[in-house]
Amino acid sequence: MMVDTWDEIRTAYQVARLGTVSGAAEVLGVHHATVIRHIDALEKRLGTKLFQRHARGYTATEAGRDLLTTAQRTEEQFGQLVSRIKGQGETVTGELVITSISGIARILTPVFAEFQAAHPDVTIRFYSDMRLFRLDYGEAHVAIRAGAAPEDPDYVVQPLVRMSMALYGAASYIAAHGRPEGPQDFARHRFVGPVDPENRAPFYRWMRDNVPPEAITYRISEPEANMEAVRAGLGLGFLDVRLAATRPDLVQILAPVPEWTSALWIVTHVDLHRTLKVQSFLSVLKRAAAGWSC
Repeated sequence: MMVDTWDEIRTAYQVARLGTVSGAAEVLGVHHATVIRHIDALEKRLGTKLFQRHARGYTATEAGRDLLTTAQRTEEQFGQLVSRIKGQGETVTGELVITSISGIARILTPVFAEFQAAHPDVTIRFYSDMRLFRLDYGEAHVAIRAGAAPEDPDYVVQPLVRMSMALYGAASYIAAHGRPEGPQDFARHRFVGPVDPENRAPFYRWMRDNVPPEAITYRISEPEANMEAVRAGLGLGFLDVRLAATRPDLVQILAPVPEWTSALWIVTHVDLHRTLKVQSFLSVLKRAAAGWSC
């Protein structure tokens, strides 16, 4: 396929994505007549209609949607390539993209501060949510994940730390409601639990088995909201032992057990793992993790 056809495909992709010629022209930085010419030429070359024209813009036909899917995949692969090329330099500059599970920003932030102090030319982008970023598409340089170790053959997976969980309550809660002596007392107490009743975290599975559903009176989706809820006296809840130890207003109700411990993993793509920027960050991260309580 000739180079000019790639330009036409790129144009058609933007029209399919945005739905208008003017929108595609703005994104591509070309005149709207160029967009129309590219679409007409590509449809002629392929011998099929890619779009249905109407007053509001362009709607992709089945063939157009197929082209959109293929073109999007190609664009993502080019983005992956660019990210890898950028990461191959021997200077610690540019962007460093880190993604992690929610709830550990408190312990990662000092790591970011130390790294940036040593490498001020690096801009850090930190994403903390449940979405699994595609390292193979260059969406992130380093991922911190929980649970079972990822098994993707293109990933370099290293243990970071094991996080121990225990059941806590605020001193104010204990003063108001007393301290439960065991599961036999749980029906008389209030608990902070997950929004998702099928949450697979081992300590929440234990909560489902031992705490009546009606006693879970406050439900959250973010671990940091969990900490604040327990400290505010909304109920008893599971917290990371290391973080809870920094809060003198918290009382440990049940000590951690091995079943409530989860592993955190450092995950990098094999193509970026050995770059100077990634290795520089990992050295700071691992040094900090060595001092974390388990």
